[in-house]
Amino acid sequence: MTSPQNDPAPQPPQGHTHTHAHTHSHGPAAPVSRHLRKVIAAVLIPFATAVVVGLIAFWPGGVPDHERTGVGFDRQTQDGKVVQVVKVDCADVNAAQAPPTGDTSTPSGREAVNEQEGECAKATVEVTSGDDKGRRFVEVVQPDAPRQLKEGQGVVVAYAPDAPRDLQYSVTDVNRKVPMALLAGIFALAVVLVGRMRGVMALVALAVSFAVLTLFILPAILQGSNPLVVAVIGASAIMLAALYMCHGVTARTSVAVIGTLISLLLIGLLGSLFIGWASLSGNTDDNTGLIKGLYPDIDMSGLLLAGIIIGSLGVLDDVTVTQTSAVWELHQADPEMGWKGLYRAGIRIGRDHIASVVNTLVLAYAGAALPLLLLFSIAQSSVGTVANSELVAEEIVRTLVGSVGLVASVPVTTVLAALVVSADRTGPGGAQAATAAPARTGRGRRRKKG
Repeated sequence: MTSPQNDPAPQPPQGHTHTHAHTHSHGPAAPVSRHLRKVIAAVLIPFATAVVVGLIAFWPGGVPDHERTGVGFDRQTQDGKVVQVVKVDCADVNAAQAPPTGDTSTPSGREAVNEQEGECAKATVEVTSGDDKGRRFVEVVQPDAPRQLKEGQGVVVAYAPDAPRDLQYSVTDVNRKVPMALLAGIFALAVVLVGRMRGVMALVALAVSFAVLTLFILPAILQGSNPLVVAVIGASAIMLAALYMCHGVTARTSVAVIGTLISLLLIGLLGSLFIGWASLSGNTDDNTGLIKGLYPDIDMSGLLLAGIIIGSLGVLDDVTVTQTSAVWELHQADPEMGWKGLYRAGIRIGRDHIASVVNTLVLAYAGAALPLLLLFSIAQSSVGTVANSELVAEEIVRTLVGSVGLVASVPVTTVLAALVVSADRTGPGGAQAATAAPARTGRGRRRKKG
């Protein structure tokens, strides 16, 4: 690639800017000076040490035991299989009676009429795991039920030990283990085929992230530790493992780590401020209510803030790695460019990237809350009423706080990377130039170095 070193005001071509907008790696990073490595290590080693100390200090040692309530996800479950399905008249198997007037103008009235006049499915289900393996029970499925059972279908059955024997088991869901495992296998294969060794390391980093989440963050919160502190420690551990495993132990990766850390701190401060200011309790649905009932000491608003930090991390490292790589590549293309020129060129790349990332983040949250938004549309509520409700306000705060952190990560990481590579005297413009082709010998910068 031709380097515009003799241009008095070098600017990267627009095509170059667009090419690096979503690129995370451009081959091995050029070496930097020993002095810069020492400076970066002086920042990161104490930080990594603090993360390790935090992991040890807050390590939970497992999820605390509790007495099963039999509500929602807090139920004993086993695997089952539908062995027979027979169609029967609903009037023969339902005790419910239709309204005397036959009124079907209400949902309850229509349901009662269907239970009397429709054709139901009488499924025989066999338990295939646990102490009662081989035991069978009957499940009646209404004609308007969203989940219909088929013969040979795998199901998940809930067990209620205190109920009468004939009512101890019931079908609670469909067994989706096979399609989910197959999809995970396709995903892993695609990552390895396209990413090769980097893909393998990305999968290892993903496994480490899940391990930190399930073995440290969740149990520590259930043990009563401060959710914000636990989330910061856990997110930092995930960040260090994921970035260095996927992108190598280099100065370029270290700059991305520092940029991600600064952005996470900003997200934590903003989230804490607006969650408190907006009086968001974090207890807005049946699941959070069940958690609060089982573990009353959990700070639910702190749990909300922890979720914002962890949720933002995945997009943050994408942005910071991209920006750092872009600045490094720009400097390799034009070693004469100063840090201001690098920053201006890098920020142009970042604007393209951040526009798409913020839009993706907002649409992801909107998609997750789509059923809730439909309910508000059905109720014909005004935009102000919808936004003021805690359910929606929680998602708005989550989205906007995360988006502010993402936007801030672009200039923060870009200026850090520009300062590092421009201050380095033996980096891409120095040490690498010494081993370059003879045509580059004697250029202006090499004469200045003496």
